[in-house]
Amino acid sequence: MTSQSSHLTAPLLTHLSTTKNLHPSPQWLTAFMATQKPTTPLPALTQTALFRLLSSDISTTLSTTDLQTCLPPDIHNVNIKERRLPGPVALQLLGIEDMSKSRWEQIEAIEALERGEGTKGREIIRVTATEEDENNQSEAVGKRGGGPHKLTLQDARGNCVYGIELVSIKGVELGMSIGCKMVVKNAVVARGLILMDPANTTILGGKIERLHKAWKENRKAELKAAIEAAERSATSNVY
Repeated sequence: MTSQSSHLTAPLLTHLSTTKNLHPSPQWLTAFMATQKPTTPLPALTQTALFRLLSSDISTTLSTTDLQTCLPPDIHNVNIKERRLPGPVALQLLGIEDMSKSRWEQIEAIEALERGEGTKGREIIRVTATEEDENNQSEAVGKRGGGPHKLTLQDARGNCVYGIELVSIKGVELGMSIGCKMVVKNAVVARGLILMDPANTTILGGKIERLHKAWKENRKAELKAAIEAAERSATSNVY
């Protein structure tokens, strides 16, 4: 880290921690600052740092020295009926399931996204080449009012936990990017599940490309395998 850029380290850390609740590790920060020009203005520096953190694996880029910014080691203890997760804890998405949809409907929703269809609110629509006659050309392929969603989440220490969307959270949908970062603060944990709502969950965005690709490739196969297993079980019960 150059002497010219070192004076920007403190305000950069302050910005990331106070506005996004992200606490980069000293190793990541040193490596990042070494790639930046000494004359880079602070606003541009903070935007670049935020973009890279949101695209990173937080288990390798965020600090774990403050235990309050990580999940409790016994987060999965189902014998604890209810407790508070003070936080703020930065988490990244490893998987998502729409609990209102059957397995076949989830497969169809994933395939719709693969065909280049997007989402409009809670409704998945076909994105056309132009916006002409939008009402007629937008083909609905998903259910309005999707969710609640079950999220697989990971903290900076690599601990994973399930989160349940109790109330619709903007940005939480089947088509969201794997690796998306979010911050949970003052949430209830009930028997190992984080109960999520707009008041305790803030979506920051981001994407880990390799994880997103792997999840898309594997998720359909997992759903189809579960359907086939259920069909085999039903057939064996008949006979």
